[in-house]
Amino acid sequence: MKLVIGDKNLSTWSWRVWLALHSWGIPFDEVVILLDKPNTTAEILKHSPSARVPFLHDGDLGIWDSLAIAEYLNEKFPQKQMWPADMKTRAWARAVVCEMHSGFADLRKLMPGNIKKRLTNFDYSPVAKDVARIQEIWTECRKAHAHLGPYLFGAWSLADCFYAPVVWRFVSYGVKLDGPVREYVQAMLAHPSMKELERQALAEQG
Repeated sequence: MKLVIGDKNLSTWSWRVWLALHSWGIPFDEVVILLDKPNTTAEILKHSPSARVPFLHDGDLGIWDSLAIAEYLNEKFPQKQMWPADMKTRAWARAVVCEMHSGFADLRKLMPGNIKKRLTNFDYSPVAKDVARIQEIWTECRKAHAHLGPYLFGAWSLADCFYAPVVWRFVSYGVKLDGPVREYVQAMLAHPSMKELERQALAEQG
């Protein structure tokens, strides 16, 4: 398999799939296309008809949406257990992932992903509603599954991959965190694949 992604530091949609492949130990090659360059769109169009990343090549198959890629990986590698095993819990996990996948546009615009960035007095009040809703999701998930592990549904799952970009946004823009939300962010930042993503992003030359 070959994964086409944007910068490790900036491409939040790419992080989701990269984390899934890396964290579950699925071998893959990667093509990194620098974003916000004069030739970015032309380079991406060599792979993806939507002119967006990530894009997954698997033989003669091409998939160009992060959620579609995640579901494909889940079906191709069922032994990896990327979603919670319990049906109701799995439905809950998919619901929060879909909410992230299709929502929070204002937050994305005001607080673009940038792992290298560290701000301490950033005014994120214009997206306070989005921030509160995400913290509500994390708190509810953690309270229900804390006995199973440190992630949203106990064990690491695709839900964590999809909320990883928000973890970095909260860190980058200095969002105040308390209780289960703070504990979740700390657990995420300590995950080996999150640490490797950070390492590569900080070393990246763009």
